[in-house]
Formats: sequence, C-alpha cells, structure tokens
Amino acid sequence: QVQVVESGGGLVQSGGSLRLSCAASGSIFRLVSMGWHRQAPGKQRELVADINSGHAIKYADSVKGRFTISRDNAMNTVYLQMNSLKPEDTAVYYCAVRAYTDYRTWDEYWGQGTQVTVSS
Repeated sequence: QVQVVESGGGLVQSGGSLRLSCAASGSIFRLVSMGWHRQAPGKQRELVADINSGHAIKYADSVKGRFTISRDNAMNTVYLQMNSLKPEDTAVYYCAVRAYTDYRTWDEYWGQGTQVTVSS
C-alpha cells in the first residue's frame, strides 16, 4: 500500500504565492510519476502539472509560466510552487502518485486533497 499526503494549501490574495508539498510512502518499489490535479466547485478534476521518473514535465496551459513542479526522488516528494495566483486557481488540489509496488504491479494513488483559495 502507498500513502500520499499533501500539505501547504491555504488562503492567499490574488497575485500571491503558495507552495504545495506531497510525500509518498509505504510499499514503493519504483515511482513512475508524481503530479498535481485540481478540482474547482462544479468542475471536473483537471491535471495541473506532472513529472515522471525521467523528469519530463507537463503543465496545464492555464498555469504555464506561473506554476513550477519539482521532485525530490530521494524523499519521494513532489512540490508545486504557485506564483501569480488568480481567483480562478481556487480549487482542491490533489496529489497523484503512480508507483510500482513490486516488479510488475503498479497503480495510481491519491492524497486527500488540500484547499487553495485565492481572493480577489
């Protein structure tokens, strides 16, 4: 089993910054990717940013140039630095981890989510 724990959400004014952290632990044989998704009220969950084991990175168009994802492989931790925040960034942010628990079994694991609220 793999546990995923997020931290770092909160309330910030428009134009401000927040840094989210996500730590994966448990029966991890090999990490495949770690990333952030978000879900705003009444909307579908969407990918924000993702980084794989080869350090290839994907960003949603809406956050390019404002958000930066980074990863600490030794600590199985991923970060999301969010700058120039806008009210439309308000959402619950979820960390998603894809990992092998043995040499052939992989799955996707989700954290409980952390609220980010940007006031105008």
